[in-house]
Amino acid sequence: MSRRAREIARCAAVVLAVLPVALAGCSATSPEASATDQLRIMVPNAAGGGYDTTARTVAVVLEQEGITERPEIFNLEGGSGGVGLARTVHERGNPDLLMMMGLGVVGSVHTNDIAADLDQVTPVARLLSEPEVVLVRTTSEHRGLRSLVRAWREDPGSIVVGGGSLAGGPDHLATHLLAQAVRIDPRKVRYRQYDGGGPLLAALFTGRVDVAVSGVLENIEQVRAGAVRVLAVTGEHRVPGVEAPTLQEAGVPLEFANWRGFVAPPGLTPRERARLVSIVTRMHDSPSWREAEQANGWTDAFLTGHAFGSFLDEESARVRELLARLGMEPGEQQVTP
Repeated sequence: MSRRAREIARCAAVVLAVLPVALAGCSATSPEASATDQLRIMVPNAAGGGYDTTARTVAVVLEQEGITERPEIFNLEGGSGGVGLARTVHERGNPDLLMMMGLGVVGSVHTNDIAADLDQVTPVARLLSEPEVVLVRTTSEHRGLRSLVRAWREDPGSIVVGGGSLAGGPDHLATHLLAQAVRIDPRKVRYRQYDGGGPLLAALFTGRVDVAVSGVLENIEQVRAGAVRVLAVTGEHRVPGVEAPTLQEAGVPLEFANWRGFVAPPGLTPRERARLVSIVTRMHDSPSWREAEQANGWTDAFLTGHAFGSFLDEESARVRELLARLGMEPGEQQVTP
């Protein structure tokens, strides 16, 4: 790995202490008053998670490549991203705010009572996709996915699966789709939710859950250090540096991936929207971003503007259909205590 890639990876791995930031400064400004060094990025969940580390990596690359001054990153937790989405909608006309989002926010729209919807924001760009990993403790009796599936089928209630997302989020959907793919009734899954990858790993290490389903980025250091055992990855391809088969290779007919990208407040002019798309596009096309993707096991999935907006519409419909197929009504969490 190059020196620059190591620096980016370190920046992505560090959990920074974030002071509360008043959002009064996010009020709408005119295009003439807007400048790239005013850019702020909202992370709609806690520091240290997948959204947070991705946003901070973006900020590093923007500065390294001379595209902007390093943007201010701030965290606004609540409602599995729903609070951040509502705030973004409230910031109508603000051309200097981006919100990091992904599949978890889409799920939140369908499972939480929030005063905002995806069709109210300005789509900017989808950046990447990332598979989930199926993890167990190194002391677990399950050394491969088939062993876990066998025990899970025999007694679904005996296996507690932990995830770092609420119902409708990537960990929750991946868990229940995996159960369905191996012929286990999703309604019998014992899913326990945690607030991100850190608490989830703690629950795995202490035995409060038997299996963890989570994103690659949130666990890559523990995986590389041999602190956990990966039984499978959910994407189409294996993840470099992770010694584990895909679900397909393990005999399970399922592919699943999370994704991350940016939206902005509503009410932007075409010029303001084009400026944000240009900033993210220049960042995406840089050598530093290519190295960041490789260092973190991300798959490029770049899509901008109206095409990204169409994807959001399709993704929202897909999640709604998945939740219905899993027997969940809108607003129903269906999470095991």
